[in-house]
Amino acid sequence: MRKVLLAFALSASLCGFAQIFNVGEVTKVNLPANVDNLVAGISPDGSYLLVTNSANKGLAKFDLATSQSQVLSTAPGAGFDAQISQDGKTVVYRENSFTANHLRKVALNSKNLATGEVTNLVAPTRDLQGVAVEGTTANVVNNGKFSAKGLNGAKAVKAPVLSINNRQLMITKDGKTSVFSPNGQQFSYIWQSVSPDATKALYFVCGVGAFVCDLDGSNIKSLGLVRAPQWYDNNTIVGMQDKDNGEFILSSKVVAVTLDGTMQTLTSDDVIAMYPYASPATGKIAFSTPAGEAYIINVNK
Repeated sequence: MRKVLLAFALSASLCGFAQIFNVGEVTKVNLPANVDNLVAGISPDGSYLLVTNSANKGLAKFDLATSQSQVLSTAPGAGFDAQISQDGKTVVYRENSFTANHLRKVALNSKNLATGEVTNLVAPTRDLQGVAVEGTTANVVNNGKFSAKGLNGAKAVKAPVLSINNRQLMITKDGKTSVFSPNGQQFSYIWQSVSPDATKALYFVCGVGAFVCDLDGSNIKSLGLVRAPQWYDNNTIVGMQDKDNGEFILSSKVVAVTLDGTMQTLTSDDVIAMYPYASPATGKIAFSTPAGEAYIINVNK
């Protein structure tokens, strides 16, 4: 990676309060030029990115130290919600296929990055509703049924999972799945995840914004219009605030927001910064641009 000066407004807080992060260097990742690149994840140790394209077709591991790529899948859908085990050794990803009647099915696979071994976790299905990789376990909701899959022979550890069924937010606790939808079933929900300490739910209500609540649906807090929200830690979320004209993205910035409503802009207006992914242990936040570029923001608290 090479360092770049992007005139970022690194200390600005939209709420005018104390900043959330101290922001250091911003680096541009040397991804192949003139390629449709989209960051799909960053490893817990900050050593590699997952990269797909804007249609989420294919998935590759990009080593930040060597700039070498390892193709993990060439299948459609492989870049959508790809997840990395906490030890960084395994990637869990989807692969889309179509029946003779043009119905889409989704399989869930895991790949051992050291050996290249691929394990099928869920056979092609019409109802893969939620996946959450916690530690070395993939907790899966398929057609309303929960299963915990240990990765690379690891013992499975069950954890709460949020999933989407018919646009409603579902929750699975103790192996049982039920409708959650804290803001009401008249809304559609996306971008759902459970906090690192497994006590809170993060989700986006379409047309409204991002919210956090307790896992019993109480204590709902609005985070504002923060799209593609991701947990940084138990009190901090990173996401994007983008604007478009119905056809093109006009602007987008990466923001951080805390549960008390403090918000800080992490990027400036001279870059269209989208879809951030965080490596809290290393203080790195990776994001993409519509031009197929990738950057890493270095932060600390």
